[in-house]
Amino acid sequence: MHRLQAKRIRFRTKKHRSPDGLPTDICLFTILSVPRPTKTRSLPHKQLAVLLIERKSDTYGQQWALPGGFSKESETLDECAYRELKEETNIDRNVHIEQLKTYYKPGRDPRGWIPSVAYVSLVHEDLLKHAWAADDASDARLFPIEEAFALDLAFDHREILTDALQRVREKMLQTNIAKAFLPDEFTLSELLQVIETVVPSFKVSDRGNFERRLLATTRRQGILEAVVDADGKPVYSTEYSNSPAKLYRFTDYTPTAMIY
Repeated sequence: MHRLQAKRIRFRTKKHRSPDGLPTDICLFTILSVPRPTKTRSLPHKQLAVLLIERKSDTYGQQWALPGGFSKESETLDECAYRELKEETNIDRNVHIEQLKTYYKPGRDPRGWIPSVAYVSLVHEDLLKHAWAADDASDARLFPIEEAFALDLAFDHREILTDALQRVREKMLQTNIAKAFLPDEFTLSELLQVIETVVPSFKVSDRGNFERRLLATTRRQGILEAVVDADGKPVYSTEYSNSPAKLYRFTDYTPTAMIY
């Protein structure tokens, strides 16, 4: 058997173009809490919101856009997304972030041939209290989803936002990503409210049946567990209700959707 000698293939850069760094764009979602003006204890009103930055560059200047930036030669795309998240929000890596898809069509960026890799991030509102605008933006602000879609977003960011919202809504009903919007310990009412905020079409007609299915371990293998004290007794909360409500937390188990 004869071995073929490996040959180094050399390309002429003038014939084989490459972009000057591949950018990432980040759809950062959070849920905003607005206290209700009632005398009795009740859950606050919830709004799904997305972080947008107001550009101040010559390209789409003064228009709102998703945060993001160009990757460096020394970093991966994931590292670029985490870095941009840190620069725009002062949030480190301990948040949910995942790659959505790559976007490109001729003319998407007037500066030239520039594809973009979009990411989705889910962040608890408490972590966004000290968010700020980076050097390439004049402002950074959280917009309720309906308001964000009413804006004339830069580039193809409306398309990216649409796809990202669809991804989050699908995974909200198939996985345990609701934990990104909840405290470590929560009531089932708080969990249900998060689901309904992200997926408005999700309606629970029988609250008792919802709780039984959620806590059943036959198929879910224990997604939730009750919070107990040092004596092993259930812990309750009256923060959002006059009657005590049992507290739960997510387990380490990650569910997978099976169709067979």
